[in-house]
Order: sequence, then structure tokens, then C-alpha cells
Amino acid sequence: MPATILIDEPELGLHPFAITVLAGLMKSASQKHQLIVSTQSVELVNEFDAEDLIVVDRRGGSSTFKRPDTQVLSEWLAEYSLGDLWKKNLLGGRPGR
Repeated sequence: MPATILIDEPELGLHPFAITVLAGLMKSASQKHQLIVSTQSVELVNEFDAEDLIVVDRRGGSSTFKRPDTQVLSEWLAEYSLGDLWKKNLLGGRPGR
């Protein structure tokens, strides 16, 4: 297998339960391989920790990459899921105008 695996929106067409299984397989594969996965799935994001994510935003014609600040999000994560915070635009990664 390659050292790095790129996957674009692996959740498309999957039953919600299968997304949980998919996330488990991804976590297992990531122990020996680097996975780069793009998604728009709140359910898939909910299967991971903030430390696992890198959020991409387009600013001024360029892409910016950042990891969510877990200390800033800690109070939010006590009441909301990671996917909820993404929907509330606290993580970034939303389409621009």
C-alpha cells in the first residue's frame, strides 16, 4: 500500500451506520499510512477528534490550512459535537461568496 492515501468524500451514498464503520477503518489505516480525506459530512466529522482535523479555507485566491484550537473549543465541545461546531462556523471550512 502507498504511504499516503487520498480520499474525496468517501461517505457519499453510505448508510449513516456505515459512516461509523468507515471512520473506524480510516482510523485503523492511519496507524500505518497517512490519510488525507476531504468531506462535507457532519456525521463523518463527528467520528473524529478536533486534533484529527485540518480545516481548509479559501482566502484571497489561496487555500489556508489550520487545525482547530482544542483549548478554544473545549467549552463548546462540552455541549456540542464537532460537527455542530462546523455547522455553526466555529471551525471554518464554509463556502465563500
